[in-house]
Amino acid sequence: MSGAETVQHTDHDGGQPPGIDELLERVRAGYARIEAREAYDVWRSGEALLVDIRYAALRERDGLIPGALVVERNELEWRLDPRGSHRLPEATGHDLRIVVVCNEGYASSLAAESLHRLGLHRATDLIGGFQAWRAAGLPVTTGTA
Repeated sequence: MSGAETVQHTDHDGGQPPGIDELLERVRAGYARIEAREAYDVWRSGEALLVDIRYAALRERDGLIPGALVVERNELEWRLDPRGSHRLPEATGHDLRIVVVCNEGYASSLAAESLHRLGLHRATDLIGGFQAWRAAGLPVTTGTA
């Protein structure tokens, strides 16, 4: 293959690659997503780790979920891989239940799927993201992390 040739990735049917909406639908079909109130309950009971992947500007603008672990999206896999050399102390094993929180529940779906690829089979994401958390009247503090 010469340098000028490109490789086009297609879906399993040999058609065009999926668009983002189709990709999200496929990814989300692979695990059970979680609503804000349930996320709060499993976090409060110690059954799950809440991981906020929003970037700093959104955290500054909208606030934080008190007690949530802040790991920006570009570091997520490095910090939560239980076998990784850059893991956080909270990354205790592959059975860890993780609820990924982004701003509105889109990037978190892709992030949860990526964690599944690392063997974190209980990873999920918050439907509607931080905005749904706040709209449900769940705890939010101002500040940055």
